[in-house]
Amino acid sequence: MSKKPILRFLLFTALNIHNYSYRAVGKLSPKIETDGLHPKHRLMKYHDWFIARIQKNWDVLDIGCGSGALAFDMRPYCKSVTAVDIVKKNIVKAKKTYAADGINYICADAVQYDFEKKFNVIVLSNVLEHIENRVEFLKKIFVNQDKNTPPVLLLRVPMITRDWISLYKKELGVEWRLDRTHHIEYTLEQIFDEMAQAGLEVKEYNIQFGEFYGVIISNKQT
Repeated sequence: MSKKPILRFLLFTALNIHNYSYRAVGKLSPKIETDGLHPKHRLMKYHDWFIARIQKNWDVLDIGCGSGALAFDMRPYCKSVTAVDIVKKNIVKAKKTYAADGINYICADAVQYDFEKKFNVIVLSNVLEHIENRVEFLKKIFVNQDKNTPPVLLLRVPMITRDWISLYKKELGVEWRLDRTHHIEYTLEQIFDEMAQAGLEVKEYNIQFGEFYGVIISNKQT
């Protein structure tokens, strides 16, 4: 009798345990952090990347702000932050834990919400992958903005090419996403393609911790 069916069962079991462990750590680890945040905030220091790319006189739009930690950290380095999240409990926590002068927290679906205020920069930190119609969304958030000086988009998204095992899971038909609510986890080619479809251009980027960090501008700025 061939051992392959048994080995295949063990392989799939191991891959699913790998997924379960990742999610379990994600849920448990914030509970032992002193600030209650996921340890990726502390270890990856990704807030610093956004802070380094905003200016003191800028109005910032932070879409998918979660509990407000990034919005709070950006606030001393800009004029104002409008922070939006679809989850009510996130906004309740943000107003309680990360309130500050110059930060306006809004509970709304950014896909439907009309942003009439003009912004200098739009922040999407691990947000775009949760949106199904991403090109339409990217076009929408620029509609009411200043046509002569459109905002800069600061983008952070996960990449499926972060490691070999993610590609292997997808090849085998095992759940491969970091989060089941993700519609996509990107290759570099897919990022550039989506930005181009939305009339945007990647001005600069770097990849760290398996994530893409990019400064994106409107084609009208080139």
